[in-house]
Amino acid sequence: MASSQMGAISQIKRHPLAAQTAELLLARIRDGEWPLGHRIPGETTLAVQLGVGRSTLREAIRELAGRGVLDSRQGAGVFVTALDVTDDWDSVLRHATIVSVIEARIAIEAEAAALAAHRRTPADLRAIRRALTAREAHGEPVAEHVDTDMAFHRTVIVAAHNDVLTPLFDNFLPRLRAAMIAMLEIRPVPSEAADHMAHEQLADAIAARDPAAAARYSRTHLTALKESLT
Repeated sequence: MASSQMGAISQIKRHPLAAQTAELLLARIRDGEWPLGHRIPGETTLAVQLGVGRSTLREAIRELAGRGVLDSRQGAGVFVTALDVTDDWDSVLRHATIVSVIEARIAIEAEAAALAAHRRTPADLRAIRRALTAREAHGEPVAEHVDTDMAFHRTVIVAAHNDVLTPLFDNFLPRLRAAMIAMLEIRPVPSEAADHMAHEQLADAIAARDPAAAARYSRTHLTALKESLT
């Protein structure tokens, strides 16, 4: 058999073994054998414990490093950086309840509103006001109302000028949009006027550069939304 064919067969055999080894390491991490931030045993020790070669072990460590569980530090060893593998955001949000998503929004948007009150520029404020006007103009159909509502909340996030919060919010949007449309078609907002006033109060607090009020209005509005679902 040609050497290239032998190499390919060896690689096919080795990869599943490395994946199995990675799962064994992950199981021990999940069981608490190595706490967060702890250095795991050296290659020689682990290879003997797991009954695999050092090259297979290295491959398994690389796999877990790529999944955010381990971190290999030159000259220091391999450290535990997470206690489990986190699914990608799409998968997480597909399986999340709308209440869980809104709770996460409260955590994100209340802080974003406070930051926006500190950091907003005149251009940010104009964008918030435009989005607020567009939101008021679209009561029906439900999908358009949800889109204009989400657009308003996004302008607040953008005004926070935080490189993490905007993409984080954008990851919520598809799951949130579908859930909000489904919810409002079954259970409309009790008072459109009161709901819009809550958004006006948030915009006014940001305009007034009042972080405490902005965070409070954001949290109060979203908490009321959550409570309407439970």
